[in-house]
Amino acid sequence: MIIFTYVIGIILIIQLFNLQIVHGSEYREQSNTRLTRESVLQAARGEILDRSGNVLVSSVQRFNLELYRSKIDINTLNNTILKIVNVLDKYQINYTDSFPIKIEPFEFTISEQSVSSWKKANNIEENASAEEVFYKFKEKYKIENEDISEVRKIIAIRYAIVKEGYSSTKSLTIAKDIPREAVAEFSENSNEFPGINIYVEPVRKYNEGTLASHILGYAAKINDKEYQNNKEEYDPNDIIGKTGIEALFEKYLKGKKGVKQIDMAVDGTITAEVVAEEAVSGSDIILTLDSELQKIAEQALAENIEKIKNGGFGKVYNAKGGSCVVMNVKTGEVLAMASYPNYNPQSFANGISSDEWNGYLQNELHPLINRTIESSYEPGSIYKMVTAIAGLESQNVTLTERINDTGVYVKYNEKRKCWYYTDYNKGHGWLDVVGAIQKSCNYFFYEIADRMGIDILDKYARYFGLGVKTGIELSGESSGTLASKEYAKSIGLSWNPGDTINAAIGQGYNRFTPLQMAKYTSMIANGGNDIDVTIIKSIKNADETEISREEINNFVNEKLGLTNDSNTDNISINPDYLNAVKEGMKSVTSDSSGTAYVRFKDFNIEVGGKTGSAEAGQDKDKNDLVNAWFSAFAPYDDPEIAVVVMVENGGHGNYTAEAVRNIMAEYFGMNTQNVNENMLAIPYTETFR
Repeated sequence: MIIFTYVIGIILIIQLFNLQIVHGSEYREQSNTRLTRESVLQAARGEILDRSGNVLVSSVQRFNLELYRSKIDINTLNNTILKIVNVLDKYQINYTDSFPIKIEPFEFTISEQSVSSWKKANNIEENASAEEVFYKFKEKYKIENEDISEVRKIIAIRYAIVKEGYSSTKSLTIAKDIPREAVAEFSENSNEFPGINIYVEPVRKYNEGTLASHILGYAAKINDKEYQNNKEEYDPNDIIGKTGIEALFEKYLKGKKGVKQIDMAVDGTITAEVVAEEAVSGSDIILTLDSELQKIAEQALAENIEKIKNGGFGKVYNAKGGSCVVMNVKTGEVLAMASYPNYNPQSFANGISSDEWNGYLQNELHPLINRTIESSYEPGSIYKMVTAIAGLESQNVTLTERINDTGVYVKYNEKRKCWYYTDYNKGHGWLDVVGAIQKSCNYFFYEIADRMGIDILDKYARYFGLGVKTGIELSGESSGTLASKEYAKSIGLSWNPGDTINAAIGQGYNRFTPLQMAKYTSMIANGGNDIDVTIIKSIKNADETEISREEINNFVNEKLGLTNDSNTDNISINPDYLNAVKEGMKSVTSDSSGTAYVRFKDFNIEVGGKTGSAEAGQDKDKNDLVNAWFSAFAPYDDPEIAVVVMVENGGHGNYTAEAVRNIMAEYFGMNTQNVNENMLAIPYTETFR
C-alpha cells in the first residue's frame, strides 16, 4: 500500500511538471487568446388560443444587439462602435443614447436644474457650456475622429458603457428589434464588429388587438418587486404575466430557459457556439372562447351602449360601461365574455407610455376593470325566476294559483307600487306564475316572498350560484352579495320583513356579477343542474402532452384560494316548476304582451328571456340611474346557450335585449343584417321592464 501511494505521488509530480514547465507557455497563450461565457436562450412563451385553435396571443422573435467587453485597444473600440452605429442608422434603428447633449447647435437636452446635478455627478465645472462638456467627453474617451456627428455617436455608446457597465460576461444591450437585413449584415461581417452578439428575444403579440383583453390580460417587463420575489426563476429584463390568463397561468406559459456556450477570442471574435441546454417553450392555453362569437359580442355590446346614449330607443340615457356573457348551458363553458370599454394589451407588452397609462387611469369608465367578474350590480327583475322557483318548491304558491295585482302592495307600514301601476295607474290583475314572469309583476313576487321568508329564498338563490364565486379561472372575481340576514348582520343592521320583499325583485342588498347571472340562467335552461363555470378548455405542453383537468382545477383553486362552498344543500328542482318558469320566459319574447316581444317577434328561433331594470341611485345631477339587464337562453326546446347583457344606466332591460338577439343570431348562423333592419325604429314605452 505504501509503495502504491509512493508511485501515484511520483506520477502526479511528473504530470504537474509537464503542465507547468514543459507546456506551460503554450497553455498560457491559449487561455490568453480564448474566452468562454454562457448566454441565456430565452424560452418562447406559450400561446393562448380559442376553442377552434385560432391563435389569440403568440410570441414573435425579436433580434437584439448586445456588446461584450473584449481585449481591444481604445481606438479599435471607438471605431467598432462607430461602425455598429452606422449600420443601425442605415436601417433606421434606434440605439441606446442617454447622453444629455445634442449638437448643431450644442445644447443640453435636460432641464437646467438637472444639468447642474448631472455636472456635479460627472465632475464637470458648473459654468461649462454644452460644447465644452461635449469636447471634455471626446477627450475623456480618447476619440480621435474630427467629425462631430461621428464623435456624438461614439460618445452615446461609451457613455452607456460607463453608466451600465459591461464585461466579458455581462453585456450591454445597444439596440432592440433589429430587422433581419441588419442581422445579416452584422453576421456576414462579424470580424469587423468584435464583441457584438445578436440574441433572440421572444416578444408577446396580441393578434386580435383589443379582443378579449380583459380575459387574456397582458404580460410586461417584470418590476423590481416581482423580480425580488422570483430571483431564482427570472432575470431583471424578463416579461411576466400581469393580469388575466397571462398572469394566472404564468407557471405554464413562461417555459424554461436554455443555455448557450460561446467561445470568443480575446479580440471579441466568436470562435464557436454550443447549445448546452435547449430552451423549452411554454405550454399553450386553449380557451373555451369562440373568437368569432367574441367579436360579435363585443361589437353588439358597444353598439347597444352607443344606441342607448344617442336615444336610438326613443329616450336618451347616459349609458356607460357594460358587460356580456355567453355560456354553454350544459357544460358551463364561457363562449364569449365582453367588458366595455376595453383596452389594448399590446401597449403594455411593448412598454406603455405614461400618457396612455394615465389615460386609462383617469378614464371615468375604468377600462381596465373586467365588469363581467369584478363588478356586481342589483339584478332587478331577472332575479324573479329564482323567487318563483323558491316559492313553488316551498309550496308557498302553486302552479295554478292566481294572485291579484291591485297595483299597490301595502304591508309593514309601506306602500310598494308595481311598476305597471306607476306607469298606468292600475295593476296587472290576476296572474299565475307564468303570467307574472311574462309581465314582470312586482306585486306577485312581493306576495310569495313575504309568504316564504328570506331563508327559503336564500337557499335556492345560493343553489343557483348567486352570491358565490363561480370559480372561473381569472383573478379578481367578486362573490357579490346575496340579500340575507347574515349579510345584514355583517354590516351592523337587523333584518326586516320589508327587506325580504325588496330582495324578491332583485333589489335591496342583492348584488351579482354578470357571470353569476349567466350561470343562474344556464341552470334554469338545463333543468336545474349545477355546472362548473370554466374558460379553460385544455393546456398542452411543448411535447404535445396535455395537463389533466384535475391538475388544472387544483392549481386554479390554490392560486385563487377557492373552496367548494357552493350548492351545499342537496336540492332537486321539480321539472314542472322549472318548465313553468321557462314558459314565462318564453312568453316574454313570444307573446305580444311580453316585455321583450318587440325585439324577438321576427326571430327564427324560440327564446326564453327576461328583462330587468334595476334602480342604481342617482348621478351628480340628481337624475335617476337605472341599470338594464336582459337574460336569455335558446333554443327554447333544447337549450344550448345562455346570454346575459348588462348596461350601466341603460334605462330598460328591453333595450339590452337587442344586443342579446344579435349575439344569438351570430351563434345560430342567422342573417344579423336583416334582423337589425327590422328593429331600427321601435318606439319607446315605459312597459319595458
